[in-house]
Amino acid sequence: MMKEVSFSEAMRRKYPEWVVLITTVDENGKPDVMPAGWAMIASHQPPLFAISVGHGRYTHKLIRNQKEFVITFPSPGMEEAIEYTGSCSGRDVDKFKEFGLKALKAKEVKPPLLADCIVNLECKLEGELAAGDHTIFLGRVVAAHVDEDIHARLLNFSGKFAVAVTQ
Repeated sequence: MMKEVSFSEAMRRKYPEWVVLITTVDENGKPDVMPAGWAMIASHQPPLFAISVGHGRYTHKLIRNQKEFVITFPSPGMEEAIEYTGSCSGRDVDKFKEFGLKALKAKEVKPPLLADCIVNLECKLEGELAAGDHTIFLGRVVAAHVDEDIHARLLNFSGKFAVAVTQ
């Protein structure tokens, strides 16, 4: 039987969802990272990926200013990094140093790739859409990387994580 509920209640039941980590850099090249659950493939040709970022987030400012970012799909073992990078701001904390994240040089953009992630997508900002208290940033994927030694990624169950095996 269907029951009408609030939007918030309905959204609590949509899980699982994938979780991504978004890397950016400031004007001095200092990297930052934040977790995001609101991310999706927007197009195969051209390859476009969309992420939704809250207006007050430091990552929002960095994407707007630098016009590029990297979307990564974390692997098992990165649960703490996901939780902690979402609990503080890169304005105040060097998250790579604080949480032991290993940055790898990207091929086409300034923000780094993240080691230990199954997928890294280098993106250049293609456009944006105001969406209430968030902005949807559309990134053109200019380079894609996979770690062939990792065969699982994390799913988010409203703050709890599960492993999904990939091909």
